[in-house]
Amino acid sequence: MQPQPAIFEEHEIRRVYDEATETWLFSVIDIIQVLTQQSDYQTARKYWNKLKGRLGKEGSQLVTNCYQLKMTADDGKQRLTDVATAEILLRLVQSVPSPKAVVSMAA
Repeated sequence: MQPQPAIFEEHEIRRVYDEATETWLFSVIDIIQVLTQQSDYQTARKYWNKLKGRLGKEGSQLVTNCYQLKMTADDGKQRLTDVATAEILLRLVQSVPSPKAVVSMAA
């Protein structure tokens, strides 16, 4: 799987193409960072951890459908990152209270 970043509203979203399943896998934290308009990656990471915990307590299968891949972080190192398909991300976006989430869903 070769990384091929996507650009969303001038923000780079890390993604890779899984040839075996023929699907794109996107970094969940990158999406959360854009939707919550966080300039700090760590704040977006903490938001995702809280959301993931809340969804897990609610019995949501969305978190179960996210898994981790090593992706290049801002420091250039390969780090495990939660990733999801576009279908799962669309469902996750509905859990994020953000005006950008509404715009993303309408597009």
